[in-house]
Amino acid sequence: MSVFICVISLLGMIACKGSNSIQQNPTDMIIEAVKNNKQETVRKLLTEGVDVESRDEQNRTLLMIATYQHNIAMAELLVMAKASVNAQDNIRNSPFLYAGAAGYLDLVKLYLNHGADFTVFNRYGGSALIPAAEKGHTEVVRLLATTPDFPVNHINNLGWTALMEAVVLGTGGKIHTEIVRILVDAG
Repeated sequence: MSVFICVISLLGMIACKGSNSIQQNPTDMIIEAVKNNKQETVRKLLTEGVDVESRDEQNRTLLMIATYQHNIAMAELLVMAKASVNAQDNIRNSPFLYAGAAGYLDLVKLYLNHGADFTVFNRYGGSALIPAAEKGHTEVVRLLATTPDFPVNHINNLGWTALMEAVVLGTGGKIHTEIVRILVDAG
């Protein structure tokens, strides 16, 4: 005899608590698959028409979730499926902006090659370069500072540029000295 408790929903469907008969919706399924690095499931769901721009409860896209996890393989899969590298979540992070701020050089390169928009800014009005300079992500700073048309002198909502953040908020050590040099050389 089964110990499952069955509930009749308003839609007239029967769902048995504790059984596998409860169908998860496709959006929830793909979000969970991205979070758990289930690439084959993500591929399958995308080919079945699940939106590559599906969002979770914090308004994070699938690519944003993969970026927060620094999951390069998942990010590549999603970018190849045309996921936006510029879509912002509830706290105005985008995959490109967060990758720069976190120092994820591999993802920054991927997103630069797939449409990173230099006019999309974080909640502080900053570019990917500004927090990268502050946090000492030298190679990200070097890449962005030498990327054609990247706004190296962008001023955030606090009135600061990447150079200002590197000088004022940096440690003053070797890493930030190199970042200052890179930024000055970039103009």
